[in-house]
Amino acid sequence: MPHSPEDKKRAITRLRRIKGQADALERAIEAGADCAPLLQQIVAMRGATNGLMAEVMESHLRETFGSGADPALKSEGGDHDDGVEGVMKILRTYLK
Repeated sequence: MPHSPEDKKRAITRLRRIKGQADALERAIEAGADCAPLLQQIVAMRGATNGLMAEVMESHLRETFGSGADPALKSEGGDHDDGVEGVMKILRTYLK
């Protein structure tokens, strides 16, 4: 779960946007929309969901392993913030 108030606000905003997209998709299906627009809406929802997932994961990693984390949870040596950033780069690439 996002830890800082800013992270929580950002996650809730994204979640509301995804909910709005899901509601719009439901209305389009009920109205008998063509497949192409439906697929475009699904792709947009997937992108928004992946963005939310990345934000929550990054918040968790920074809280658990970043410079402000509990020293007992950190491994020895190395720059922990750089390590978190490296993992997030991989995750962002995967979630695109």
